[in-house]
Amino acid sequence: MTEIHEFDGKTLCSTNSVLGEGPTYDPDTNTVWWFNILGKELHELNLSTQKKNVHALPAMASVLARIDADRQLLATEQGLFVRDTKSGNLTFHAALENDRPENRSNDGRTHPSGALWVGTMSKRAETHAGAIYHVARGKVTKIFSAISIPNSICFSPDGSIGYYTDTRLSRLMRVMVDPATGLPAGEPIVLVDSMEEEGGIDGSVVDADGYIWNARWGGGSVDRYSPDGLRIARYKVPTAQPSCPAFIGPNADRIAVTTAWEGLDDQARATQPEAGALLELGVTVRGIFDPAYVL
Repeated sequence: MTEIHEFDGKTLCSTNSVLGEGPTYDPDTNTVWWFNILGKELHELNLSTQKKNVHALPAMASVLARIDADRQLLATEQGLFVRDTKSGNLTFHAALENDRPENRSNDGRTHPSGALWVGTMSKRAETHAGAIYHVARGKVTKIFSAISIPNSICFSPDGSIGYYTDTRLSRLMRVMVDPATGLPAGEPIVLVDSMEEEGGIDGSVVDADGYIWNARWGGGSVDRYSPDGLRIARYKVPTAQPSCPAFIGPNADRIAVTTAWEGLDDQARATQPEAGALLELGVTVRGIFDPAYVL
């Protein structure tokens, strides 16, 4: 039976992003990074000083992976770029779908091998227009096709299992992965089928015990699933559209959650003032930091 928890967290940043997404944490600087995709913004919040910066981007972007202290990898609608953390300068790294300008990047995460999985989708969310790619040292390989809204890309702690979803179908998929390369080593199977429930499976992370924490877009919650797909807990949040969780803090024992107000009417926004804010869930966890991308 699923445990239901009322929201016991707080707002980390009250900036209301149209589509907050792609949160990640840099333990070296105690900084949370996330995107306002539709606003073409990269947000930065130092948890030690509470200093907040918003960096304008030349294109919609959705995924940030740390490379080292000076560089980050960004997935954008124009491809993959290396970002200099001090100057903000972007250097082209690899093409994703340069023949499909109608698409943009969406969810993604680094595998323990240092490779990146990143999804693409139509800017109009057209059915089956997107895909998921494996990127290793700039080499891009399509691994899953005909995906409408790719999300929930994450991995078991040992890198042997990958997860992803098409939010339109709201089925969390599980696939065996080569821990050394991050490439799929089998066919995906359905781990969780939640099509009949309110909302859809959005972004996810996996904790140190292999449990999956999933943001339920349209359902106003973050759900925790066991490795065998059993939902064991639901943590409510004060907005209908949480998009993705991330482990934060020097011990990776806290959870931040991005949210969005995209598509909400005036009445819904008035009743959800936190829509688009960066939230902290208010639970103590055994998290894992996202691995660095290997150039």
